[in-house]
Amino acid sequence: MIYYILRRILAMVPTLLIISFLTFFIIELPAGDYISNQISALKSTGESASIAKLEFLRKEFALDRPFFERYLIWVGLWSGPHGFDGLLQGNWGWSFEFDKPVETVIGPTLPLTVILNFTTILFVYIVSFPIGIYSATRQYSWGDYGFTFLGYLGLAVPNFLLGLILLYLFNRWFGLSVGGLMAPEYIDQGWSMGKVLSVLAHLIVPTIVIGTAGTAAMIRRLRANLLDELHKQYVTTARAKGLSEKKLLAKYPLRMALNPFIADIGNLIPSLVSGSVIVSVVLNLPTVGPVLLSALQSQDQYLAGFILLFVAVLTLIGMLVSDLLLAVLDPRIRLGGRAAS
Repeated sequence: MIYYILRRILAMVPTLLIISFLTFFIIELPAGDYISNQISALKSTGESASIAKLEFLRKEFALDRPFFERYLIWVGLWSGPHGFDGLLQGNWGWSFEFDKPVETVIGPTLPLTVILNFTTILFVYIVSFPIGIYSATRQYSWGDYGFTFLGYLGLAVPNFLLGLILLYLFNRWFGLSVGGLMAPEYIDQGWSMGKVLSVLAHLIVPTIVIGTAGTAAMIRRLRANLLDELHKQYVTTARAKGLSEKKLLAKYPLRMALNPFIADIGNLIPSLVSGSVIVSVVLNLPTVGPVLLSALQSQDQYLAGFILLFVAVLTLIGMLVSDLLLAVLDPRIRLGGRAAS
């Protein structure tokens, strides 16, 4: 098991390097960059002082270098001008749009993004797990039909529309304004018990809104997998031997049906970040989604590149967790290579 864990961790290193190159390549595909666009706009107004400052920033952050050299400088594998370090040295880059270091721009949003993702994943699994089992073990019952209808409804309703509906209902019924992830008085304050409770209270609506589609899809997937296992021959044999339905369900078919259920942990993280951008704007959530959207629109490459790489790291961590859980749940996965040889 230890060898399997080390092998999976080592495999993340080249994967992350490839992702970083593809991320940088895609961001660089549009013609120009933030500085070039600003220079073009200022040339029409004749502001020579501002143009000189932008030209200085262009050389200071190696934007005048060739593509591969810029990539190596950004990663930290090549020395930049005036000792400009890269990601490996802990320098996240400079945001030209905000005129601040990247860590200053997105530093406050990263922990809130991780908290929101974590609570949403918990919500998806806590809700979909029992409902999926119930629907599979009581196929074609009224409960199964009801949950199926709710599942299709969750898949069909856009997240931002559900967010607007919940904002209206919470304000109309309870007189609460649930926009953002904390009360306004806690925004610039340090962490305290009151701030933690405020964040927990404000997490309810965005967690439900963002997790609804994932929950509906997960219920359908678990129901289908479990139904497939329940109709196999070994289940009929176990019933014939007198094994009770609860023990039979927990010991055999449920474990086999959980494999794709657990494998989806890594896939949930990027879908939550990318799918919550519009929701974050509607609900005024201080997460990295709106910052990423703004950075991509303005071609703020260092800011956008770091956020995309951060999402990639979260995805790799989620995939590592899912692989380890699958290895514990089904030993054939971690022993598959040895068995094949």
